[in-house]
Amino acid sequence: MDIIKSIEHEQMKNKVPVLNVGDTVKVHVRVREGNRERIQIFEGIIIKVQGGGVNQTFTVRKTSYGVGVEKTFLVHSPTVEKVEVVRVGKARRAKLFYLRDRLGKSAKTREKVGARIETKEVTIKEELTEEPAVEEVNTEAETVETAEVAPEVSNEPAKKEQAEAKKESKAE
Repeated sequence: MDIIKSIEHEQMKNKVPVLNVGDTVKVHVRVREGNRERIQIFEGIIIKVQGGGVNQTFTVRKTSYGVGVEKTFLVHSPTVEKVEVVRVGKARRAKLFYLRDRLGKSAKTREKVGARIETKEVTIKEELTEEPAVEEVNTEAETVETAEVAPEVSNEPAKKEQAEAKKESKAE
């Protein structure tokens, strides 16, 4: 793996929420004020998702006191605590920039009928452990054990005779 890719892989989050354009989401953002830290919620409609890997971003738009506010968040940023889906929207475009010109109810997307609000997450990287190497050693030991067990299998005719004897005793 390249040095750059390995550094990017370290910076990525393990699980990332599935973000679709048109969904109404609550983004929990970690805000620092002096020496204090608190979580601020930014709720709005996702108008675009772009990029990939560490640089993947999504833009959320909301109207606050009659003024449109857009914020762009990095998906893998440590300041983004979590993303909750409030409403599943129906969008037929990749980017919903036309919502910028609209006001009121027309600035919303239609809701998908019968859509379940689930927080789906995609596992991007899994914890790598050295257990597979240990398992390989165990499988070799098991094959050795099965080779040793093979002579004991020759007792099968004796087992068949015992089974036949049981059947005869039941018949009597």
